[in-house]
Amino acid sequence: MIGLLAQFVLFDGFDPLDVIAPYEVLAAGGAFADRGVEVELVSAEGPRQVPSGLGLLSLRATARLEPDRADLVVVPGAVGALPDGAGDVPEDSIPAILARTLDTPLPGLLKQALDRPGRTVATVCGGSMVLAMAGLIGGRTATTNQLGLAALAATGVVAVDARVVDDGNLVTASSVTSGLDLGLYLLERELGPRVAHAVERLFAHERRGTVWRDTGSVPTVTV
Repeated sequence: MIGLLAQFVLFDGFDPLDVIAPYEVLAAGGAFADRGVEVELVSAEGPRQVPSGLGLLSLRATARLEPDRADLVVVPGAVGALPDGAGDVPEDSIPAILARTLDTPLPGLLKQALDRPGRTVATVCGGSMVLAMAGLIGGRTATTNQLGLAALAATGVVAVDARVVDDGNLVTASSVTSGLDLGLYLLERELGPRVAHAVERLFAHERRGTVWRDTGSVPTVTV
């Protein structure tokens, strides 16, 4: 019986590893859990072939993002040129690729997902910047690639330099490889630590770092 639906968002220029790593982890979780997990590749526009930022590599979205149906919505970052530091934003740069998502139905659908009780929106790497640039997570805690933390903070987000940040219905992960850690943490949150541990052993990957939450004692020394 399907108990958990995770929709992975594709947009033009997405980073394939941001999608595939947590996709495989969550899909594997379905083999170990009696609740069951279904994973889908989706886009804001519906079924289509979606080009990644890696040349000829593309993935097919088989459905439209449906915030009223998905339990988890996972947003990846992008692949492209890095900012040149001179203030220019080339069309093939990561900031430009992410900014183009604002001209699609994606921000409105992500807002619906964040507004619906019981839904969780998760991001990998620059995926949190999509939400931030759309004005959806101002004042909330989140992370992104280290190169983008200042830009994330400039949008009004409380940027945290951590591998994974849990802010309730918003769970964000930092660099591209953190998609594995994000997937395992989401399995632990949704299906329990025993299922997450089984998948961790299957993938021979030990999660890195502490999942940051805004709880507990405040450190008296900053490092």
